[in-house]
Amino acid sequence: MRLPTPDDPEMMAVVDQYLMPRERYLKLLHGNFLAMPERKRSRFGRELSASAHQISDQELSLLLDGEWRSRLTAAWLIGIDRRTQFRSRLHGMLLDSELVYSGQGYCFAFARFADEPAAASLVAYLDRYLPDPTCHYNQDWAMGALLHLDERLRTDHAARFLAPHGLWARSAMRGRDPMELKEEMDRRCSFAEAITS
Repeated sequence: MRLPTPDDPEMMAVVDQYLMPRERYLKLLHGNFLAMPERKRSRFGRELSASAHQISDQELSLLLDGEWRSRLTAAWLIGIDRRTQFRSRLHGMLLDSELVYSGQGYCFAFARFADEPAAASLVAYLDRYLPDPTCHYNQDWAMGALLHLDERLRTDHAARFLAPHGLWARSAMRGRDPMELKEEMDRRCSFAEAITS
């Protein structure tokens, strides 16, 4: 993992440019930007969209090598610009779940990819982490993203997880309403669509 330190000016430059403007990563965390006043959210969206188009694949890779703030931000930028060339890497990072919060960004990116391979990555993640009732990772974001994709793709991948007495009902997320999670992901993806159209 690369940290933004004076010993790593390349990483520091990318972090300063893409994470730190107006503490962007804090607004991406949990989708906090959706609670911003309309005017501020619009400006945030314009700046986020510009960064998503401007950042190079090399800079994104560098951020994905970093700590959770870097990974979270990189994944959002990847999702907004739909850079599916990062699909395999995000798949592995989601399944590994090494760092807190960054999985939120991976789930958002897969929701934005809006295809069967993205759904397969979310299914693999839920298969791995839902069976452990003590595991509070990003299963809520993954379920929201999977339900979002099921609607878009006209599939029913989430159905087996949500069956009565199924994995969801026995998981650490059993108190969360899957349809509310879907609506939250719908809102994030609608925001992304609006700022890129």
